[in-house]
Amino acid sequence: MITSRQRTLITILIVIGSVIVGFFGWRAFRAFNQVREHRPPPPFAPEAAPVETDVELIRDWMTISYISKTYHVPSKTLFDALSIPSRDNEEKSLAQLNEKYSPQTPGIILEVVKAAILANQTPLPSVTASSPQP
Repeated sequence: MITSRQRTLITILIVIGSVIVGFFGWRAFRAFNQVREHRPPPPFAPEAAPVETDVELIRDWMTISYISKTYHVPSKTLFDALSIPSRDNEEKSLAQLNEKYSPQTPGIILEVVKAAILANQTPLPSVTASSPQP
């Protein structure tokens, strides 16, 4: 037989357990609703990304991989133009590459990258304005 003291203890433990389950259940529910409000970004479509063409915007803090994605020129092409290996150089800035490979000629890496991009960019389709026919 269960005594009244045991019954009270069991009731208190059930109440405490229910409060703990309710508390963490409420927190999980709120977290789920907050996450559900944040939609994932739209899928990246490379063909829809704007193509940068002005090489004068390239700065020496940029990396080859960043420039490659921005200007739609393969990074292998840029590394080949610089005559340096891509291994261990993907995340180095142009300034760091210049210090490592051409410290005697400041800015040469930047100029070579600009020239390589101009030589290898895919030409944008030209839009010709048609004159109205009378």
